[in-house]
Order: sequence, then C-alpha cells, then structure tokens
Amino acid sequence: MKKIGFLSFGHWTDSPHSAVRSASDALLQSIELAVAAEEIGADGAYFRVHHFAQQLASPFPLLAAVGARTSRIEIGTGVIDMRYENPLYMAEDAGAADLISGGRLQLGISRGSPEQVIKGYEHLGHVPADGETDADLARRHTARFLDVLDGEGFAEPNPSPMFPNPPGLLRIEPHSPGLRRRIWWGAGSRATAQRTAQQGMNLMSSTLLTEDTGVPFHQLQAEQIQVFRDAWAGAGHDWTPQVSVSRSIFPLVNEMDHQFFGLQTRSQDQVGRLEGGLARFGKTYAAEPDSLIAQLAQDEAIAAADTLLLTVPNQLGVDYNAHILDSVVRHVAPGLGWR
Repeated sequence: MKKIGFLSFGHWTDSPHSAVRSASDALLQSIELAVAAEEIGADGAYFRVHHFAQQLASPFPLLAAVGARTSRIEIGTGVIDMRYENPLYMAEDAGAADLISGGRLQLGISRGSPEQVIKGYEHLGHVPADGETDADLARRHTARFLDVLDGEGFAEPNPSPMFPNPPGLLRIEPHSPGLRRRIWWGAGSRATAQRTAQQGMNLMSSTLLTEDTGVPFHQLQAEQIQVFRDAWAGAGHDWTPQVSVSRSIFPLVNEMDHQFFGLQTRSQDQVGRLEGGLARFGKTYAAEPDSLIAQLAQDEAIAAADTLLLTVPNQLGVDYNAHILDSVVRHVAPGLGWR
C-alpha cells in the first residue's frame, strides 16, 4: 500500500475569492483539513514553510495542534528552511511535537527555496561564517540538529542547578526516541539525493528538480530515487529509508472540478531557470478517474516512492480540498493498487 498525504503551502489572501483570508484562517483550516484527511483515510498532513510571506511559517505550533486533534495520520513538513533555524531550539520543538503526536512526526528539512526577502535568515540572526555560502549554513545547522536528535548528552551540568540533574552530561529535552529516523531532506537533484542517503535521512522530492537532462520529469525523478537508494545501500545504515514525491493531482468527478482544473488536462512538464540554472517542473495531472489512473500508472517516480503527497489548493477551503483527497483515495488509488 502506498501512503497518500496532502501538502499545503498555507496561503492566505484578503480577497473575496479566497476561502482563506487571514493567518488565523490558514492555521485553523490546516488543522481542520488534517482532521478531515484522517477521517477520509489519507495517511499524512504535511505543511510547507515560507518566511516573510502570507503562508505558513512557524510549523511546530501547527504540528502540535494537528497531533493533538488526530490519532493516526503522519504529520510533517515539506520543507523547513534550515538557514533560518536554531538547531537546538528546533530539536526541543520537534521533540515536543513528536511526543504530543505519539511519534507520528515526519520532519522534512532542506537548504530552502528562493526567498521573499534578501538574506532573510540574517534577520533571524543566522549569518554564514567567513567563506560559507547560505547552503553551507543550512548544512551546518542540519548536522548539528541531527547530532542532538541522537539524544546523547553534551552540555556540562551546573554544579548548583535549580532542579536536580541526572548524572553525566545533559541532552536537549524533551527527547523523542526514534525521531532521528524520521527526518527527511528535500533534495532537488541527483547529487543532493546521494548526499541525503550518505547522511542517513529519508528522501523528499517535490514537483521541481534543479536540473534537466531532457527526459520527462517523472523519469528524471525516478533516476534520482534510484541514486538515493544505491547510495543508501553503500552507506551501511542499519535501517530502511523512505521516499516521498509530490504531485498536483485533480480527479475531475463533478462540475466544480471541471471549472477549477479542466484546463489542466493539457498540462506538460516545464523547463525554466531557477537561481541561475536550469530546472524542470513536473506537470499537473487533471482528468476523469479512469484516464487519470492510466496516466499515473506511467509515472515511474510515483511507482518508486513509498509516499505520495498531493499538493492542495488550500485557498479553495477545507471542504473542497477534502473532496480532492477523497476523490484520489476512493476513485484513483484502488485502480493503481495503492489501496
């Protein structure tokens, strides 16, 4: 069985055409959509993180709230920009959210995407060291974050503490056992997928790859997944990793679906430039269920992945996005052997 979850960017717009008019709407509707997804039978609720934008930005209060309102689905991010993070404080937040959810946190992190502001991470107090790039900064933060998630003590205790200490060096608390193996890296290329495997993180791949070889997006992404699994096998880790891919998939089952997404039936991959290099963007899948099943059966990357994350148009509201998830779970997934 393939896991199916949703990925929301959490946009809000003060417009009469949006069902999400404020930050409060975005947060509260995200919780309600996660609850609806669990009731439908979906497997995960994931949220994108963007700073300085009218989108979800600080994920851990939201993840904790979703964890408290649900009992089964995985909760996660796709992805947190590690340039902005204090690794130790993040480890505390992540440990708390994971414990509240009963060990269901699946935390996607990465170097981050193009920003809303120039060097936004510096406004939060994170400045690359001499000779470092912003990507180096993200990798340094990530290495420290992964290290403290192992739960080993590293801080010398105060000989006269406010509260009694256990013996030995102290670790970050709360510690959530097992969370270290539920960290995912959002990789945009085959090379970053290889590094992800070597560092012992799961692979999260989206609808964008920051390279192009001329082959269809799904084939390039399937190659990326194979590079990851080959590198994992060579790294000697003693556990089995997971791979997720994201897609925009819209079953056309009623008149409203056709109104919103009928024109996307002709969608194709796109190639463009991103931060000075070529990038390939995956197409949107929109069709009636039988046609959609036939198209998705040819998607090599979805076939190779363990989890499929459906990017949802959150500004259309909870009810409509729940309808999309329900349509995929009931009308599409069984025809592909996912259910």
